[in-house]
Amino acid sequence: MNALLKIHSLYLLDGEQIYQPLNVNSTLYEGLSAENKTFYDMTLIDEAEPNLVHDQFAQKRPIPRNGGKKIEFRKYLPYKKALTPLVEGVTPIGNKLQVTTLEAELSQYGDYTILTDVLDLTAIDNNILETTKIHGNQAGRTLDTITRNAMQSGGNVSYASKWNGSTATAVTQRKDLDNTSILKVLDIKKAATKLKLANAPSFSGYYIAIVNPAVSFDIMSDPEWVDAHKYAEPENLYTGEIGRIAGVRFIESTEAKVFRGIGLTKGSRTLTVKTAVSTASTTIPVNEVITDDDVTAFAARSAADKQVYLGGTKVTVAALVAGAANSASITLAEASTASANAVIAPYGGTSGDLAVFGTLIFGRDAYGVTEVNGGGLQTIVKQKGSGGTTDPLDQRSSVGWKAMKTAEILVQDYLVRLESVSPTYSEDIEAN
Repeated sequence: MNALLKIHSLYLLDGEQIYQPLNVNSTLYEGLSAENKTFYDMTLIDEAEPNLVHDQFAQKRPIPRNGGKKIEFRKYLPYKKALTPLVEGVTPIGNKLQVTTLEAELSQYGDYTILTDVLDLTAIDNNILETTKIHGNQAGRTLDTITRNAMQSGGNVSYASKWNGSTATAVTQRKDLDNTSILKVLDIKKAATKLKLANAPSFSGYYIAIVNPAVSFDIMSDPEWVDAHKYAEPENLYTGEIGRIAGVRFIESTEAKVFRGIGLTKGSRTLTVKTAVSTASTTIPVNEVITDDDVTAFAARSAADKQVYLGGTKVTVAALVAGAANSASITLAEASTASANAVIAPYGGTSGDLAVFGTLIFGRDAYGVTEVNGGGLQTIVKQKGSGGTTDPLDQRSSVGWKAMKTAEILVQDYLVRLESVSPTYSEDIEAN
């Protein structure tokens, strides 16, 4: 039995609606009352919805059921200025609509939990309810991350400068960021100017920034931010909003992107070269201990997770070679030289293994998301015995969810990714 619920979560700014209703489908088998069905649906929705920070500002393009797995986003090109004077009595040629399209393919995601009859008999808590809450939170974070990762894949990137007192040094690559590369109000102003020059439409006069709490800590410590908010009491209209400056409203989320590679061994995130390798070689001796477990774990990694910075240069490690301190080594995919004590850091963050935070600043219609009507988010609760011959003794029930989702950047120039380091948090936080 299916029931379609619409949750109307509308965020208004000067009368402009920017967040559409979330369609949620619930599939619950016979044996549950109508009240229970509604109750579990609402529980899942309540848990999922607060996590959808990145979806708040997307252009929504739902497609009908049985409409295929692809969606076509459309962008209408602006007309050039009409600077030629009209001639009296003569009808001008006129113009035609010019449309560019972007096609995206939907994918399905989901998870479930099996609950046994023994657990039901012995547990104090309502297991279906608690499991629904956990899956609701999981669903929200999953769908939010899909949108976030699409937004973070854009090529319009800026980097926080290195600061030495009042002197700034420009940074052009993520690996060169260091502990002085803190996001400042000046960076926000530059990003906002980029969007203005691209004629990116705003949300009723404001662009949006989605920031990690670590970045919030840094930028809210900037004297310019402090001065701007000393007496101001702006109304926070959006989920997670913490303030605004330079025509940008800031939305805080723990799901905002963190870039960092995986630690190379259990005992150390980074390794250091033991002795200089002056003639190119695939064998690089290291100072740290590498265990057999480290070797096995590293071998199981994907090719992308075997990339490292060797003294600031990106290389690929073919294998780790176990050994005690000062006798272990790494094997490179291609021969290279190395300086003594050069740092071997996992690829992903900086060459010094600092986590990098990706702050998104964007205008309206910068990106789009879509979901299949009737399949956007589906909760599924199966009672004991509903499995037929697969559950002959009525021992198992289950709670799960599934969703169809895609997200795409529609206009690259309408979205800027600002990468920075937080001296307080970049050494301890992991990638997300």
